[in-house]
Amino acid sequence: MFAKQLRKAMEVRGMSAKKLSDATGIGNSSISQYLAGKNTPRDGAMQAIADALDFPLEFFKEEFIITQEGTFRENNLSVVAAAKLMGVTPQFIRIGLQRHILPFGYAVKFNSEYRYYISPVKFTEHTGISIPRGG
Repeated sequence: MFAKQLRKAMEVRGMSAKKLSDATGIGNSSISQYLAGKNTPRDGAMQAIADALDFPLEFFKEEFIITQEGTFRENNLSVVAAAKLMGVTPQFIRIGLQRHILPFGYAVKFNSEYRYYISPVKFTEHTGISIPRGG
């Protein structure tokens, strides 16, 4: 799974294996092995990769789909739906995710715009609010 997520993140950022190696200090051969799925980096190296690609570490540990627009679609609760369920504004949710205050999701900056991921499971665990089917 890590290899698949790494390829997605590198594609979104337009980063080659060589550039990733230079940015992280991880050897090019190690990056190649990660991309081939032969090895998975240890936590420190994984964090360095996440930082270099400007993706949250969780992205590499779970499976998400990135559309051409850079949005997360799989197992994602929308900002508007989360705000409605919590009785707050969507802006409250967006800012909370951008500032890493809300523990049930995160924001990733693509170019100049943020994209948001909210885990339905973590949302329910944190808020105690059940998500209606189709939410």
